[in-house]
Amino acid sequence: MKVILDEARALSEEITAWRRSLHEIPELGLETPKTAAFIVQELKKMGAEDIREKVGGWGVTALVKGALPGKTLAVRADCDALPIKEETGLPFASKNGLMHACGHDAHTAMALGAAKLLLARKSELAGTVKFIFQPAEENVLGAKAMIDDGALENPAVDALIGLHTGCLWKDIGFGEIGVRYGSLMAAVDRFIITFKGKGGHGATPHLAVDPVTMTSTAVLELQTILSRELSPLDPAVLTIGRIEGGRAFNIIAESCTIEGTVRTLSPATRAFVEERIRAIASRVAEGMRGEAEVKYEAGPPALINDTEFTKKFQVFAAGVAGADKVKEISEPTMGGEDVAFFLEKVPGTFFVHGSCNPDKGQVYPHHNPKFDIDEDALPLGSALFAGFALTWQK
Repeated sequence: MKVILDEARALSEEITAWRRSLHEIPELGLETPKTAAFIVQELKKMGAEDIREKVGGWGVTALVKGALPGKTLAVRADCDALPIKEETGLPFASKNGLMHACGHDAHTAMALGAAKLLLARKSELAGTVKFIFQPAEENVLGAKAMIDDGALENPAVDALIGLHTGCLWKDIGFGEIGVRYGSLMAAVDRFIITFKGKGGHGATPHLAVDPVTMTSTAVLELQTILSRELSPLDPAVLTIGRIEGGRAFNIIAESCTIEGTVRTLSPATRAFVEERIRAIASRVAEGMRGEAEVKYEAGPPALINDTEFTKKFQVFAAGVAGADKVKEISEPTMGGEDVAFFLEKVPGTFFVHGSCNPDKGQVYPHHNPKFDIDEDALPLGSALFAGFALTWQK
């Protein structure tokens, strides 16, 4: 299927133009009307079918229907930006105080390129390819909103593929592809614990119930979940990022609040850590004559790639990019990605697309105001999406 890469390279100018147009109009969260309008406009131009707008907010789906019978593969591309003032100095830099500093403009452009490639090969395509253009990845609201609004239905999606471009994994260089079997990214949960006591004078602590002391004890005890209750071979992170309580040096507060995040790679560990956070917070508070109110918010689950599907993709990608350009990612990251909501529903794979080129000065990390990619990598992403859609059922 190397010919598909040649075809994608022939579209390079157009794919690059799409990326630059999107780069100039970054939007946040679920509110991406200009981005959605641009995507729909280009899909209509190329002849995509069953274009559905405002899916779960401003999400867009569209179909490429093959001439041959078969299953439905979804291609997911996120399209939201970040509240960062751009400092790249590019001629197409954003001027609205927001920025595509995580490569989502490139993801969308590559998916559009794949759609155009497949429309030219409908006679060879078995089944249907559903393109899912998703807002609100950065605040992890978009995937679930689109699923709840039927993005995986009509037709029912059998499998899904997506990518992340840039330089998230340092061992995946420019023009290289990274794959991983099983867990690639972590589940992302948030907790808020409010310890409630009885306020009083700092000189008479015996007449009060001190929530700051409860909080201090709990902060330390919560870490023992990881160090003493989980296997050292079971990765997990528990970080407390905020402590808030008290108003003056000589007043015992009425309450004290902590807020933090939990990152896990397996559903069982995720459930266990939540249970233990609740139990420890309650026990510590009760042991000090107080109360604990625990709010636990489950975010995206762990991103788990299907083994069989990923193997098929790895073999295919090696045939397109070259075996030396396709690498297995040795370690997952404890960062999260809400494509995991899709992969919780259907099997699939999420791969890494290396596009930062140090030779061109692209050395800045994601979410940096100077982040940029080498647009010469864009055709490869489109070719992998389209080519795999043509071969995954064989």
